[in-house]
Parts: sequence; C-alpha cells; structure tokens
Amino acid sequence: MDIQSTKIELIKTILAIENSDFIQKVADFVNTEKVDFWNELSTSEKNEIKEGIDELESGKRVSFDSFLKKIS
Repeated sequence: MDIQSTKIELIKTILAIENSDFIQKVADFVNTEKVDFWNELSTSEKNEIKEGIDELESGKRVSFDSFLKKIS
C-alpha cells in the first residue's frame, strides 16, 4: 500500500471512531510530531534570515530581475 492509500485508510478509521479520549490522544500525538523548521536551522542560518528581514524592514530591497542577473 502506498503512502496516499495509507493516509486515506487512516482518515477513514479515525472518522469511524467515537471515543473522544482516543481522538484527543491522536490529535495530541499529531501536534507533537509537527516540526518547526526554524528549530532545525543552525544558528548561522537563523542569523542570516534575521539579517535579511532587518534589511527588508530598513528598505534595502533588490528587484527580482536584478537578483536573477546577479546570480546568473
């Protein structure tokens, strides 16, 4: 069974369950499994992103076309 079929079967099973305690446990499990990409970044990556945001907020912007010319 592929991953999409497994997901569909899992959803069907969950929809058929009437036990609210069980549903809450499943919801809690799913919520704890979500990974915030920010926490996966290195300190230097976070600093670069923050620096970019600061530059944008201070008005330092580059047009998309200029950026493309710069990287090609």
